[in-house]
Amino acid sequence: MSLTTTPPPGPGMSATANDLRRGSLPHHFPALLLAATAAVVAGVLLAFSSFGFVLWGLLTAVAYTVIVVTASARVEGGRKARDRLVTALVYGCFLLAMLPLVSVLWTVLGNGLARFDPYFLSVSMNGVLPSMDAGGAYHAIVGTLAITGMATLISVPIGVMTAVYLVEYAEGRMKRTIMFFVDVMTGIPSIVAGLFVVALWIILFGPGATNGAAGAISLAVLMIPVVVRSSEEMLRLVPQDLREASYALGVPKWRTITKVVLPTSAAGLTTGIMLAIARVIGETAPLILTAGSSAVSINWNLFDGQMMSLPVFIYSQVRMGGAVNYERAWAAALTLILVVMLLFFLARMIGRLFAPKAR
Repeated sequence: MSLTTTPPPGPGMSATANDLRRGSLPHHFPALLLAATAAVVAGVLLAFSSFGFVLWGLLTAVAYTVIVVTASARVEGGRKARDRLVTALVYGCFLLAMLPLVSVLWTVLGNGLARFDPYFLSVSMNGVLPSMDAGGAYHAIVGTLAITGMATLISVPIGVMTAVYLVEYAEGRMKRTIMFFVDVMTGIPSIVAGLFVVALWIILFGPGATNGAAGAISLAVLMIPVVVRSSEEMLRLVPQDLREASYALGVPKWRTITKVVLPTSAAGLTTGIMLAIARVIGETAPLILTAGSSAVSINWNLFDGQMMSLPVFIYSQVRMGGAVNYERAWAAALTLILVVMLLFFLARMIGRLFAPKAR
């Protein structure tokens, strides 16, 4: 039987043991401290008549971080204090990233709710003068849905099939060439896509032939690279074991792709498609050049005359100026946000419907 002796702790080991022997702050201390800090900072700012949400949030975050790290260092030790510092920085960066989104939503809601009502959503600007307190955005809603719908029908099959080719079939120089051009197309300014379609339309139909179909094609040019890149990443996430198991059962490759790979990545593909739609549904410059900007009546035909859309409607109302036109512009902006949210909700439902069921 041998006896072992534990070596005396060195300076580093002594510090670690000392950290472990320290106490810990109460579980609800961070939440209570944050609430107290926010209240104190708000009181100080109100006392000096300089209250602002951005300044209040920034000072609250800084004060909370300093206090919680100092308290943790004295009670819990350096290691836990560093952990709380990094945690506070992570949450602070998250809130900082969310601040512009919350600010935009708050501003649009505050300015758009005044005119956002069933009347605004159900009438057009046909026969309405700019100074009249009447009219709505129904024609622009119809144009947005029609143009974006046609652009989606064009770009989604091309983009998804291109992604399938890149992941499942392409290799070597051909694959690198396609990926290079897709990356280049991703960075093309939207107005360049509009000018390309205008030049194409002049060659095919002559000058002045603007309509909703031209706008849809210009949006499709912008959507295709986004769909390709997002779909490619989703298809690469499908485990290779699923493909090999299908091949081992004698299933041909095309059927493996349609029955295994695509259903497995359905949710991710749907999200990528919705990101592409959100990328183009607010574009203004290509639609001004291709679909026109003077339509005031309802037009359901993409191939017959100019067609208004919500982004162009917002631009035209702001350009005309005046309180009534500004109210219409804010209400149209709120409508556009709600349309995007509704499309995301429908896409989630569709992706959940076609996703493989877990047993």
